[in-house]
Amino acid sequence: MSTTTRKIVIAGVMGAISIFLGASHLGFIPWLAGAALTIMHVPVIIGAVLEGPVVGLAIGLIFGAFSLLQAAIAPTGPADVWFTNPLVSIVPRLFIGPMAWLAYKALKTTNEALSLAISGVVGSLTNTILVLGVLGLYRFLPWALIGTIAVTNGLPEAVVAAIITLAVVAAWKRLESGRRSSTI
Repeated sequence: MSTTTRKIVIAGVMGAISIFLGASHLGFIPWLAGAALTIMHVPVIIGAVLEGPVVGLAIGLIFGAFSLLQAAIAPTGPADVWFTNPLVSIVPRLFIGPMAWLAYKALKTTNEALSLAISGVVGSLTNTILVLGVLGLYRFLPWALIGTIAVTNGLPEAVVAAIITLAVVAAWKRLESGRRSSTI
């Protein structure tokens, strides 16, 4: 398979997984006080780590477009109206993959496992900070509440993203090399 074909396939599969997670609601882990942690951004991180920032950007676009469409067509709560604005639903998601890839690239020569976990954290926090930041700039939420959400939801989401990214990419790389044990 050519490199270009592989990138297109990875972007399509990871984009489809992100959509599946959102449409099936499997991308939401019940959390405190009726809130939920999301893992819908994790396929963006994984795709970027595996295939680079352009693939991550493409998957982020798919994730963001799905978020916008879902908010417009099948809203699940009052906050969904905010996500019909592409500056809230799409633009922040474009940065998840490139930021995760930059973290991975900067650290992969020192420690592969650590670089995968940190790329999960960086990608997840990119999503949290940018989406909440736009909500704050539009004054949809007060900044004090945004800080609370960032800590109570954003930090646990980053930990979950780190764990899933490490597990999936380590397994992928093991399969790709044909080895029975991971090199990580």
